[in-house]
Amino acid sequence: MVFTLRYASTTLYFGVNALENAKDFISKHEKVVIATGKTSARISGALGDVEKILKEFGISYVIYDNISANPWASQAEELAKVIWSEGADLVIAIGGGSPIDTAKVASVIALSGGSVKEYVEGVRKPKRSVPLLAINLTHGTGTEIDRYAVVTLDDTREKHGLSPKYPEVSIDDPRYTLTLDRRQTIYTSLDAFYHVYESATSKVRSLLIETLAKEATALIAENLPKLVNDLRNIELREKLLYASMIAGIAIDSGSTHIIHAIEHALSGLQPKLAHACGLALLGPRSAFYTHKAVPEYSATILKILDPTIKPIAEDAEKAQKAVERFQQEVGFSERLSDYGFTERDIEKIIEYTLTRLGYLHSNSPFPLTADIVRDIVKSAL
Repeated sequence: MVFTLRYASTTLYFGVNALENAKDFISKHEKVVIATGKTSARISGALGDVEKILKEFGISYVIYDNISANPWASQAEELAKVIWSEGADLVIAIGGGSPIDTAKVASVIALSGGSVKEYVEGVRKPKRSVPLLAINLTHGTGTEIDRYAVVTLDDTREKHGLSPKYPEVSIDDPRYTLTLDRRQTIYTSLDAFYHVYESATSKVRSLLIETLAKEATALIAENLPKLVNDLRNIELREKLLYASMIAGIAIDSGSTHIIHAIEHALSGLQPKLAHACGLALLGPRSAFYTHKAVPEYSATILKILDPTIKPIAEDAEKAQKAVERFQQEVGFSERLSDYGFTERDIEKIIEYTLTRLGYLHSNSPFPLTADIVRDIVKSAL
């Protein structure tokens, strides 16, 4: 499966050795800043491939590898300073959502100025940015094809989503996902599932989103149970990478809602909680409320997991159980208590979700109340 996709302002190269197609784009630049985490870029082989190309064209570069999971605003601002001080004319982000999201924000701040908080609050708008090449290492976030980025404000621990820019060029090469361990394989694939489930049930759903959501869900449902027992299978990785990519288009065209809103509160308060893990913990009970509110939309997706689910509100419990059963089938069994959460944290989570992060569930198909948030969080403890 090798192809080129032009979506919005991004040219995406998909398939084995896809980075070769970006050589012409890379060769036009003189100074590069590579944005990564500590290990995955090198372990996957992607960093080595990038360095080889840069050396081939005699392009100087520096590596910024201080990006953590659930990245902080201060990391994006520090990266922006590196980009500006180095006079870089290209940023290459290598990683999953964290490095790519951080690089999106930093590439804007480097030329448009300001702080992350100013963009979160809408005080400042992206005007100019340094070109960005995104090399994706997971089959989960879809950030290589969408305009979104997620960062956590250091002072308030609020995890916010913003829309800084699309990458100019993106790479989806299944070879770079082969080194994902079993846990990350499960996490990232469930991330893609919740992207399409929420997009297909949001207020701004469309026929395009429904089409993408059904295809992505079918690919995940068929291939993830196989992949968790065959982690080096590149054909399975390729299908899940494709599912993740079209899920990214789905959320870019639509919107996530309650699951992402509550999860942002959780992993803002506890950065050790992986984003996708948080989604999976909250997802089953959230599916109950979503199916109850919009059963005709929810059933379109969830009947792929359980063909007996009907587009009726009375099947809300069946919808919850279908999601729970699928997650158990692929080996997901974590709880919020594993990350130190207790019932004492619930009121703070409610306050963050409903007050500070209210915009994240503005497209929910039903009003999100304190009682609903409380029930969903309790179900995950």
